Amino acid sequence: MRVSKIFIVMFLALTASMFAQQVQTGTYRFDKNLSDYTLDKNDGDRVVQLEVTFKTPFDVKPEVLVSVNFLDCDKTTNLRYEVKTISVSRDGFLVQVKTWAETRIFAIGGGWMAVSGK
Repeated sequence: MRVSKIFIVMFLALTASMFAQQVQTGTYRFDKNLSDYTLDKNDGDRVVQLEVTFKTPFDVKPEVLVSVNFLDCDKTTNLRYEVKTISVSRDGFLVQVKTWAETRIFAIGGGWMAVSGK
């Protein structure tokens, strides 16, 4: 009986570690206070990037999701923007925001979540 209890505990511990996930979250924000901020100027394609470094590196490269939850833009022009992650690694990634044509974005921000199945 005692051996079977030990076996069950060891089995559950091993199973839990096999299916464990690593998760980290954070936020980002771009605005005119950044030295290379151009989303509010001129016409044509404009891009800004922000490097995010994970607090703890992942064991394997994670999937990273980004969201937009803050946007301040010119109301007299069409709103066009693209937010994506690039250069994802175990250590971090870049958040990239792009706009084009006459769109003027004064500030944009949101959240990110990195998930790895180990």
